[in-house]
Amino acid sequence: MSGQITEKNIVLSSPVAIDRNAGAVYIASLPAKSGQRTQAQALRVIAQIFNADLNTLNWGAIRYQHTAAIRAELAKRYSPASANKIMSALRQALKQAWLLGDMTAEDYRRAIELKPITGETIPAGRELAQGEILALFNACKRDASPAGTRDAAIIAVMYAAGLRRQEVVGLSMENYDQGSGQIVLTGKRNKQRTAYLSDGAQAAVNDWMSIRGNDGIYIFVSINKGGALDRSKPLTAQAIYNMLIKRATEAEVKSFSPHDLRRTFVSDLLDKGADIATVSKMAGHANVQTTARYDRRPEEAKKK
Repeated sequence: MSGQITEKNIVLSSPVAIDRNAGAVYIASLPAKSGQRTQAQALRVIAQIFNADLNTLNWGAIRYQHTAAIRAELAKRYSPASANKIMSALRQALKQAWLLGDMTAEDYRRAIELKPITGETIPAGRELAQGEILALFNACKRDASPAGTRDAAIIAVMYAAGLRRQEVVGLSMENYDQGSGQIVLTGKRNKQRTAYLSDGAQAAVNDWMSIRGNDGIYIFVSINKGGALDRSKPLTAQAIYNMLIKRATEAEVKSFSPHDLRRTFVSDLLDKGADIATVSKMAGHANVQTTARYDRRPEEAKKK
């Protein structure tokens, strides 16, 4: 494998106990399962550069010369955004190695002293046109079963409030006020924010609530082939993904990802002149720079 770093003591002959593995300790410290999966994959990329795996890489033996080489390798393989996310996971694993006493404070400080990988890439994905959004709702409307009403409500909250899939599946009955349309969300890193539904979006969710009833915890639940609701557990993120593919096919809408509905939410707000700082808070972004990547106005200006 190209770009491998080989040095004595970097790769262990056998795995250490999980509570002594800095990478494993860091992953276990993350509250969300989705975050654990993402960061575990980032650390696996680092381990593979050393021709190791997550359990045999000696995180406490990593020094500045290693992290500098890792940075250079990541810059060759990935976009700046992806590479910096992997570097962030590495820094957190090294912090755990320091806290576990596997490296000194000075070695830790030097190892993480790296500049961000710079560059600019065109954001992936696309925005949906208003006609496409309407076509999706019409496809759901043609389905007279409870699933049609539920799916219209899901599309409504993803587009009108910019929810992530994990936020949708985690919505509980107490998170939503049918009268005001207020939604209380818990996003990444357990950060809470509020969103508001109005007009058609609020009506779509309230229509579903009238079918769903008040039993159970989660708003969006499974429906079997006979049309019966299973209120004991929420939908999965994969089920939402599959549903959107199905509705897009029925509506004859060009394929799109679940995140494209969120991208459209942000882009439409910016197009209408909303302040980018406000939009960033509404989307639950950690910083305005993330929101700015969704801004299509510069491209529209170039097109004109």
